[in-house]
Amino acid sequence: MRPAGGPGRPRPRAATASPHPAPRADGPAERPSETTTRLRPVPAEAPAPAGSALDGTGAPGGPDDGRTPPPISTGAVPATPAPRPRNTPAPGAGRPFTPFGPPPEQYGGPEQYGAYDGQARSRRPGGQGRPRIVAAAVCLVLGVGLVGGAVTGGWLTGGPGEGGARGAFAAAGDLWHSVPVDRLFPPTVQGRGAGPGGADRTWTRIAVAPDSGCADAFDPLLRKALDPAGCARLLRATYTDATQSHVTTVGLLFTRADAAATASLARRFEKEGLARRSDLMPLPYAARGTAAAGFGAGQRASWTVSVLTDAPVVVYAVSGWADGRAVDDPQPAEEAMEPGATTAPAQAGLGHEARGLADRIERGLRKHAASATEQPS
Repeated sequence: MRPAGGPGRPRPRAATASPHPAPRADGPAERPSETTTRLRPVPAEAPAPAGSALDGTGAPGGPDDGRTPPPISTGAVPATPAPRPRNTPAPGAGRPFTPFGPPPEQYGGPEQYGAYDGQARSRRPGGQGRPRIVAAAVCLVLGVGLVGGAVTGGWLTGGPGEGGARGAFAAAGDLWHSVPVDRLFPPTVQGRGAGPGGADRTWTRIAVAPDSGCADAFDPLLRKALDPAGCARLLRATYTDATQSHVTTVGLLFTRADAAATASLARRFEKEGLARRSDLMPLPYAARGTAAAGFGAGQRASWTVSVLTDAPVVVYAVSGWADGRAVDDPQPAEEAMEPGATTAPAQAGLGHEARGLADRIERGLRKHAASATEQPS
């Protein structure tokens, strides 16, 4: 049998869907550049299923949609939010209330907890003033306490200032019985650059005088000049140079004067030039059986006297030849050390001997005085 429709007529075929359906009348036309089928928004009369990407809670379209995302509603939040294109504001940006901490409902709402506008300024009236005032007051109290404590500590420990200076002055006056003699007068003293022309010197101690008073230690005029300071103790030692050609006696006179009297004596020696007068030379200490056995008053060739102002001490030194030769024209160390000096003491370097050894003993004395005033850590 032939199918209905008559002989020779072809059988009708079923309609097939076109791979590119015609666009809907209510949707936007497809751009010519698109080559794939894209999802279009559902018409308003056909609402999308709740929770889908087009119901207002997710991102519409795809990454090339080019439209601004719709506002975030207060509906249910999807379990996995759709990816957001780069360089686009996060959903919910620009919200007027952003709490930093627990939910504001715990503090009575935004008015009690505080809110921030777009310029990050606090909107809570009076919320910052009181804590800042309290913090400033605490810092002020702590600062005053620290300053007061430092000042009080300085008074108690005799730190820098007038009190500390008096403590160091008094401590230096006690060194004659608190420091061993070998530290005040070392057996060997190195004098780098202490000789003529900056040559090095080495002095070896050959005799130490017993500590004593000042009755017979100075000539009458020098004893009279030193009398206002008083005499607490006198320490002396005699040294010889490496060649044993010269001998030098160095002395430490510990006075009874206070700081004011010591400063007055130092000004007088400086103003009147008492340290340069040959009738105010110190006497040497000559020890039997040593190279200084013949070192008497007539053998004094050069000398120096220094009244310290930071300690109740007078440091002096006097030098001569070890062979006991007499000296008719002694010369102060400062003059014998001047360039071009032609006197016998200057040519022999005896001015450098007296000045150089006295300087090293004085440095050691100051070092011991500083150690005596250091506070334990």
